[in-house]
Amino acid sequence: MCDDPILSIATRLRGLREVLELSEQEVADSCHISLEHYKELESGKTDISVNLLQTISRHYGISLDVLMFGEEPRMNSYFITRAGKGVSVERRKAYKYEALAAGFRDRRIDPFIVTVEPAPDDAPMHLNTHPGQEMNYVLEGRLLIELNGKQIELNPGDSLYFDSSLPHGMKALDGKTVRFLAIIL
Repeated sequence: MCDDPILSIATRLRGLREVLELSEQEVADSCHISLEHYKELESGKTDISVNLLQTISRHYGISLDVLMFGEEPRMNSYFITRAGKGVSVERRKAYKYEALAAGFRDRRIDPFIVTVEPAPDDAPMHLNTHPGQEMNYVLEGRLLIELNGKQIELNPGDSLYFDSSLPHGMKALDGKTVRFLAIIL
C-alpha cells in the first residue's frame, strides 16, 4: 500500500484506464486536457483536482470514492459520518478533503469538509473548472474565492453557490487555516 495519496490516486487512475482498455489520449480528451498533462497526473508527479476526478468518475460511471480513496460505497439508505471521521485525503500540502458521504452509493452530491492551509500572499491561486454546481459554506477562518476573475471574501457563516464551469480557486486569508463545507453537484 502506498503512503503517498497523490501516487495512490494516480495508480487507481491508471488502473481504471487499463481496465477500460482506453488510451491515455482517450482519457485526456474526455477530460479536455492535454495528453502531456494527463500523463503527469497518471504518473503521480502532479496532483489531480477533486473536480477532475469527479469528471472522470462521472464520465466512466464509477464512484468518486473509488478513485480518491480506493473504496466502493456500500450504503444506499443512509450513511453516518461522525465528527472528524470522514474518509480523508491530503492531496496537496495546502488542501485536505474529508469526504462526508463516502460510504453512500449512487449519491447525487459530493459533500466534503475542506481544510485550506495558509500560503504566502504572493503564492498563485490554482483555478479549476468542472461541470455542474458547487456550494461552499465557511465554518472557520476567512476564505478568498476567485470566481471568473472576481475576488470574493467569505467569513464564518458565509456561503457561495456558483456555476463550477466558471474558473474558480481559493486561498486562506489572514495567515490562518480555513475550514469549509464544500458540496459539489
